[in-house]
Amino acid sequence: MNVLIGGSTGLVGRKLTEALIRSGHKVTGLSRADFSGPEAALIQKLGKVEVVINLSGAPIVARWTEAHKKEIIDSRILTTLKLVNAMASSAVRPRLFISASAVGIYAEGEVFTEENAKIGNNFLADVCKLWEGEARKSPADTDVAIFRLGVVLAREGGALQKMLLPFRLGLGGPVAGGKQGFSWIHIDDLVQAFLFVIEKNLSGVFNLTSPEITDNASFTKALGKAVKRPAIFPVPAFALKLVFGEGASALTSGQKVLPYRLQKEGFVFQFPKLKEALEDIVRK
Repeated sequence: MNVLIGGSTGLVGRKLTEALIRSGHKVTGLSRADFSGPEAALIQKLGKVEVVINLSGAPIVARWTEAHKKEIIDSRILTTLKLVNAMASSAVRPRLFISASAVGIYAEGEVFTEENAKIGNNFLADVCKLWEGEARKSPADTDVAIFRLGVVLAREGGALQKMLLPFRLGLGGPVAGGKQGFSWIHIDDLVQAFLFVIEKNLSGVFNLTSPEITDNASFTKALGKAVKRPAIFPVPAFALKLVFGEGASALTSGQKVLPYRLQKEGFVFQFPKLKEALEDIVRK
């Protein structure tokens, strides 16, 4: 199978590319130049591709200047728009388009599944709504799967990699009180979920999170135990606002989300529990 991936050099893109190749698939990555170039070149890249995956997106945890907000939006919405337009103009269309999104689309406080959802009312939720809206404009003969990703736990990159050193030094602690939801997924389960949906040719919205509900304080405690260090140094909300401004909300807020559809379709998580997931990553 031929697979085309936008965002193939990021953490998820790299791991997914490796897994697809091991499974016997051919993978082509898309660079920023591919998205900034003429549509004809993008159409040519599509060629006889059967599955298109878009993981493109600028980092969320940053100071949200107006320029960075624009980059957050454009890196997601414009890349999706360009892929959708290229697919529509292609003589041979892919059978499946997987578009990344995030659990940040959901409101806070309650526990949500794909079928029991309340959409949030903030910048990140608005970005996700626009992002998913563009993906849904795909040609009628191309199925669309939207993956709402939780926090991806991996040693090779992402949020956890940045946390490991301070936690190993005993300097970790809950963020902004720790009551906010923390929906997470082990990188290995994330990659297998992609393969699962591709191989079963599924479509629709999927929450890519573990089936265990937790919050920031519980995550902090579990990570401290995994590295065998106390995690008692809280990070107050005002300190994050001094560093990230409005962007601090990416750390001080959070959702509680369950992967109802994945489990309904028969997907089995290798790491459904936070304790085992963190121990596996720390051990590696």
